[in-house]
Amino acid sequence: MNQTKKDIRKLNLEDLENHLTSIGEKSFRAKQIYEWLWKKNAHDFEDMTNLSKKLREELDTIFSIQNASVDLLQKSNDGTIKNGVKLHDGLMVESVLIPTETRTTACVSSQVGCSLNCEFCATAKLKRMRNLEVAEIVDQVALIDRQSKEYFDRPLSNIVFMGMGEPMMNYKNVVDAILKITTDEGLGMSARRITVSTSGIPKMIKMLADENLKVKLALSLHTAIEHKRNSIMPFSEKFPLTEIMESLQYWYKETGSKITFEYCVWGGINDGDEDIKALIKYCRQVPSKVNLIQYNPIGEGKFDHRSIDAENKYVRELEKAGITVMVRKSRGGDIDAACGQLANKNTNE
Repeated sequence: MNQTKKDIRKLNLEDLENHLTSIGEKSFRAKQIYEWLWKKNAHDFEDMTNLSKKLREELDTIFSIQNASVDLLQKSNDGTIKNGVKLHDGLMVESVLIPTETRTTACVSSQVGCSLNCEFCATAKLKRMRNLEVAEIVDQVALIDRQSKEYFDRPLSNIVFMGMGEPMMNYKNVVDAILKITTDEGLGMSARRITVSTSGIPKMIKMLADENLKVKLALSLHTAIEHKRNSIMPFSEKFPLTEIMESLQYWYKETGSKITFEYCVWGGINDGDEDIKALIKYCRQVPSKVNLIQYNPIGEGKFDHRSIDAENKYVRELEKAGITVMVRKSRGGDIDAACGQLANKNTNE
């Protein structure tokens, strides 16, 4: 690919209209091209069959379509599919298709590597190389939608921004990608079936609430005891739990959407009665529910011990307190596709 060509998907509709009129084409052609790029996820100008051959050739001379593609596909025994997604500059990210009997979920990445330093996450061990572009995020969703139809005979139903990277640290591109995914001019998927997961950046949570995107919000919490959270998620020293809670309350006030707290239980770390009490107290401050996530070892000894007894006690005590709680079964662990395991083991080396 000629890297000197500009990616046409970096042009907005008005830019595209202006370019076409400057070369003597009708401006309405821009909407046709835009539909091919964002609704049909076309990766080749030759596919744009309602354009003249001359215009397709002119576009190909000036622009490129720097699409992301599956470089490595792995299938888990439980049906989960992990994709090593190659970007136009040769860097790689991972995205996952998670099937159940009733739905198929795409877990997509927002950064190459990660900006944060959570001790329990394999992705955090990687250097953050760069943010993903809008089109690179949309491409992940489109390719997993195709996989869902091919392997499970149904379209993609849900999307979670829980792959590589912190979505709030690539805020503008993530928001723009959500718009491309959900609007009629794009993939036309339901915003209410999209969850943005964050480790907790209060300012950005409030900004996302103001976008009125209709998406859901999840917070990677893992403990509601400040000093413990700072020890396992060191970046959180900059973002106290009180400030995060204020932003979550703002989120609920503006959106009316409950927050999901994502929570792993580790033996010797957050498996005590004081941990459960702290979580209950935190949950009571805002309409919320708790997903207890089965942890997936990444070779860091202190986090490799999942406390099942404590997990069960969490469930009992949360239910007793009237807080909705679900235990989320881990998927794709045999191919390192489960939560916290995305580390590009085969790529970016």
